[in-house]
Amino acid sequence: MNFNSVLDDVKIYEAGKPIELVVREYGVKESDIVKLASNENPYGTSPKVAKRIAEISKNMFMYPDDSMYELKEGLASKFKVASNNIVIGSGSDQVIEFCVHAKCTKDSKVIMSKTTFAMYEIYAKQTGATVLKTPDDEHNLEQFSKLYKENGADIIFLCLPNNPLGECVDKEDVYNFLKEVSEETLVIVDGAYQEYAAFKDANKAIDPSDLIHTFPNAIYLGTFSKAYALGGMRVGYGIANAEIIKILHKLRPPFNISTLSLAAAIEALKDESFVQECIAKNFEEIGAYETYAKEKGLDYIPSYTNFITLKLPVEYISAQVAQELLEKGIIIRDLTSYGLNAIRITIGRKEQNKRVIALLDEVLNNLSKAKVFD
Repeated sequence: MNFNSVLDDVKIYEAGKPIELVVREYGVKESDIVKLASNENPYGTSPKVAKRIAEISKNMFMYPDDSMYELKEGLASKFKVASNNIVIGSGSDQVIEFCVHAKCTKDSKVIMSKTTFAMYEIYAKQTGATVLKTPDDEHNLEQFSKLYKENGADIIFLCLPNNPLGECVDKEDVYNFLKEVSEETLVIVDGAYQEYAAFKDANKAIDPSDLIHTFPNAIYLGTFSKAYALGGMRVGYGIANAEIIKILHKLRPPFNISTLSLAAAIEALKDESFVQECIAKNFEEIGAYETYAKEKGLDYIPSYTNFITLKLPVEYISAQVAQELLEKGIIIRDLTSYGLNAIRITIGRKEQNKRVIALLDEVLNNLSKAKVFD
């Protein structure tokens, strides 16, 4: 059977390994498994959200409010925009998909960083568009500018902060770059981890309202999967001028998030103190990894997110390190698929981080000894 030929060049996204797989394949007890691969909030969801889900579960047989009125009003109030500036997606990656399919054809060009969220490239290639990447792994806006001036683009992706590396460009530098971009080019500012960046450094903070009013060709993406601890509920959003949002709604299927997801997001938005508490703990704990990396002589990327990327020296192979940890019940992310000899570790709770660092040290020491005897 023949399929659309543009799919020949599309890679399948590799999601983080589930706990069930480790139990099944390596015989590790579920209680002994630490999953720090998918950048989930390790403190769980807000108790207020859990209570609301229990209350609303009796309505699971009903479709949700497809207008998503209450959620949009909550987001509009938070970000000082109008509700018609907002589109809701099943995760922010569904909004990415809307944007790409609204803008791209086989003749389009899409610009992104060399190492960034894999779904940008996957969605772009689904349309047959040409993907152009900067030479550097981390965001380098001078390289973005050069690529854009030489080639133009229908879409530019800026991941701020960047996943899977963790770095973040200053808002002032982003705005200076956007001044060079034609209003015919859609700029997607992915703020999935913006809550973390804004907490750590105000210079990194992107205000969605200011962004879309300053640059009418920009769309800001946010999610409830990270700081709001609703990864399993799959709720994201896009904020842009009303004209862009109107077009994206033509691509949005009806009831694209569930009754429970909608209720969870509405309630999570009300509990900002829970979110800020989780973010504060995150940056308290990230220091343990930074200290270990310095003591071990490992390079790491200063992170503005809820994860840290450790670059391994040539004597270690990241895939082997990740596999050794997996067999011990520690699930992290190997970045070999991005062309990097590096591992990405979500920042967990204190007791989780202590265990991960201890086992990581054990694995690296054992690999070093093994090489001595080779």
